Amino acid sequence: MRSGGGRRLAPARHAGPGRAGPGRASPVHAPPAGGWRRRLRLRGALGARLPLAALVLAVLTALFFRLGAVPLFDVDEGAFSEATREMLASGDYVSTWLNGQPRFDKPILTYWLQALSVTLFGASEFGFRLPSALAATAWIAATGVFAGAHVARGSGRAAAFIAATTAGVVVIGRGAIADALLNLWLALAMFDIMRYAADPASPAAPRRRRRVFLWMALGLLTKGPVALLVPGAASLLGFALQRRIPLWWRAVRDPLGWLILLAVAAPWYLLEYARRGDAFLEGFFLRHNVERFLAPLQGHGGGALYYLPALLLILLPYSGLFLRILPDLRQRHALRDPAAPDAFLWSWFLFVFVFFSLAATKLPHYLLYGVTPLFILMARARLRRQPAWLLFGPPLLLLAAVAALPWVLRGAAPGIANAYVREALGRPGVFGVAWQAGAALLLGAGLGLALWRRAPPWPRLAASGLLCAAALGGLLLPALGELQQGPVKEAALLARQAGWPVHSWRINLPSFSVYRAAPTPATALPRPGQVILTRSDALDELVRVALREGQGARILYRKGGILLLRMPE
Repeated sequence: MRSGGGRRLAPARHAGPGRAGPGRASPVHAPPAGGWRRRLRLRGALGARLPLAALVLAVLTALFFRLGAVPLFDVDEGAFSEATREMLASGDYVSTWLNGQPRFDKPILTYWLQALSVTLFGASEFGFRLPSALAATAWIAATGVFAGAHVARGSGRAAAFIAATTAGVVVIGRGAIADALLNLWLALAMFDIMRYAADPASPAAPRRRRRVFLWMALGLLTKGPVALLVPGAASLLGFALQRRIPLWWRAVRDPLGWLILLAVAAPWYLLEYARRGDAFLEGFFLRHNVERFLAPLQGHGGGALYYLPALLLILLPYSGLFLRILPDLRQRHALRDPAAPDAFLWSWFLFVFVFFSLAATKLPHYLLYGVTPLFILMARARLRRQPAWLLFGPPLLLLAAVAALPWVLRGAAPGIANAYVREALGRPGVFGVAWQAGAALLLGAGLGLALWRRAPPWPRLAASGLLCAAALGGLLLPALGELQQGPVKEAALLARQAGWPVHSWRINLPSFSVYRAAPTPATALPRPGQVILTRSDALDELVRVALREGQGARILYRKGGILLLRMPE
């Protein structure tokens, strides 16, 4: 079945009612044959291809619309942003620090890019997030270029559109963290591996496989050994399915490739080790790589089936389209065809899914390292006949969930036992009339697209994806950001204006330091006269500590479960 360009439709050739046959006059009301042909050709084109303008609109809506309107989320966005702020304040561009303590979580490249962006655009949410949005844009573009040239004619823009409007990409592409950048390097590495595998005798083959080493080196500077693991293991599986392992081994043994990788990645690792010694090896390699696989870090655990529901959520609103392509795994001839990329696309996804399912530390965005091939496979299958409920059920569920959120929180918040969660989720004034009207409008439009049977399914699904991207980036994330992080930002700006030196107690909110423009060290025991940042569920214990000092603590700020208190002198 051709899944690339749309099938050209032609008008019926028999002479039926209302159509002129040989020797008969055409009825006065019949439109010109050319008009029918143009109309049918247009419908076929719309059913197969997306205009470039639609793709540009999707990227702008999904990644850049209101990018700086949402407070930084803790912990990850706040930690990256504060480490970048401290880098600029100290002038140390080799080692990273967080609230005055060494930070070994991630390598250096994301911090460098954030530092450049903040220098150009200011220390704002937009400045910290722009590198991720640009990296996600490049990731989407690379996916479209590869799919259009090497998978199916006409599927490039569709693959890029699906990538741009998928929930996981929308969320991660707006985050001031390293994952969008890592996904760009993983995608570029795997695409060049597939180009090399498709034509290993080409004069361009050595250049392609050496570019893979460059992309992996940049990935090493972005997030570490995972940038070697995913392309190496997934490509090995792909070549094994095609029974061409010697070709993989030839690429792995390329000495110039390894020289490129070491020249790009090794200098920073050597500099960091020279500065911090075994603490760097233990903190970065052992704790944040080996231990992350062997034991749950920071409570991020889960069962063996953790990523099954996570995958369906990440792929919204195209979860039904994903379920439709799963039977393709049974097509052994496609998996063994050296001219087809199927073996590598499926190996890429399945390796990431299985590996991170076995890992003890589980986070939903880890699965994004393996969803790029699904965008391509779904784009190729977008014109297949499939049940309407499977296509349009997921986007409608997403839009309905966004629209129902204010009422769900209003009903659930009073019954939550934890004081901090109850105060954060029950805070009034976040979901105004304009927000609720926008959510209802998007839901109504999504319902109309699902019921509009006269238009081809793929353009309707693409339009539904655009609505979902607008709902996530324009409504859901700003609302959640205001609920969770709005009081943090407000408290930090108050402390900054008042000039209070603040210590944190039983709370980890690095974004507070970003907005206060100063480190906020943690304290094990609040001292007399200190201003303490904490949460409302820790208030009772803090009050007991204050009473032991002779009098009660004075609350300086309280909102949404976030507190600033001054300990008694």
